[in-house]
Amino acid sequence: MTVISARRYDSLQPIRITLRDGRIASVLPLEIQPDESRDLPLVGPGLCDIQVNGFKGIWFSSETLTSDEVEKVIHWYLECGITQCLPTLITNSAAALEHGLATIRAARDRSPLLRQVIAGCHVEGPWISPEDGPRGAHPREHVRPADFSEFCRWQQASGNLVRIVTLAPEVPNAIPVLKQIVKSGVHVSIGHTAAAPAEIAASIDAGATLGTHLGNGCSGLVPRHHNIFWPQLADDRLTCSVIADGWHVPEAMLNCIVRCKSLDRLILTSDVSGFGGCPPGRYRTGAVEVEILADGRIVVAGQTQFLAGSGVTTGDCVARFMSACKIPLHAAWSLASTKPAALLNSHGEFLQEGQSARLTVFRISGINSEEASQPTQGPVFQPVATIVDGRNVLENASIV
Repeated sequence: MTVISARRYDSLQPIRITLRDGRIASVLPLEIQPDESRDLPLVGPGLCDIQVNGFKGIWFSSETLTSDEVEKVIHWYLECGITQCLPTLITNSAAALEHGLATIRAARDRSPLLRQVIAGCHVEGPWISPEDGPRGAHPREHVRPADFSEFCRWQQASGNLVRIVTLAPEVPNAIPVLKQIVKSGVHVSIGHTAAAPAEIAASIDAGATLGTHLGNGCSGLVPRHHNIFWPQLADDRLTCSVIADGWHVPEAMLNCIVRCKSLDRLILTSDVSGFGGCPPGRYRTGAVEVEILADGRIVVAGQTQFLAGSGVTTGDCVARFMSACKIPLHAAWSLASTKPAALLNSHGEFLQEGQSARLTVFRISGINSEEASQPTQGPVFQPVATIVDGRNVLENASIV
């Protein structure tokens, strides 16, 4: 039996959660003084990230990825409070992508915990713009036209784990392949693109429902009227993800995205890089060299404009999003938990007795503890416990 004393993320009400045999046995009010309540951690639906590329030098798209490495990365994510995710494979050779997908499948098949955490895979590329800027840190030599037979090979290698494919609408064959992928039940997301507005509109008409890390994967300079942003911001059929790490999207633009898309059509993702968690310095993956700067940014080596993924994880993005956009905790947290989980059809009721619990217990410093809605400077996320399938999977966490 596990007992968690915490404050609900949505109401701040102190509660005591009892977990027994992997399920929520009871949720009861906790009668304590206000001063004691403020010392309690918070509890919310488990963090869920639809775009995570690796960690500490391990990439899910690596041609040498092993099942042990997949398990190692997932355990690092669990230590960061993430309870569910889509391992993301970026542009690489056909053999490397199929190897990565097959390896993730094998790691998941051998571990009940990984089957709970890995909700599927996200393939970001290789059907993207070859241009500098929109291509980001993806290797140009592996960028290629869209090909439904390649998608079918991904699904065969992964055991149908691919849940999201990011592509650029302007690549050859994009629209007919997009329609086939959507018909198979997989989400298509627009990203790493220099498409004209008409091409973006055509992709949405064809069934694209997501935009990948809006504000990134684009040219450094864009036309003021006819660019990739306005059609994605204006179309309510499209839900967009954003990387709210403090570097990928300026605060003013992040606030504009919130106002255009509303919280109903927004998802927070970390896009954490395979170099996330590594110290400052120069690193290489394949033909791409990146640099981790002293401030934590990961950039394409030799310049500071084009970022190469994030160095922070999902909870950090929630805290920084709250600060940048003055969004209350419950609303920001939902964008990184229940909203992406619903996209993956894995969202259950929060704290419903009898269900298998998927929870993140955490603290965010720098938040007004009475209101939890007025961020001060520099809020910091700190995981306390990660509950998957009703069990605390952080060995060193003390929550009883």
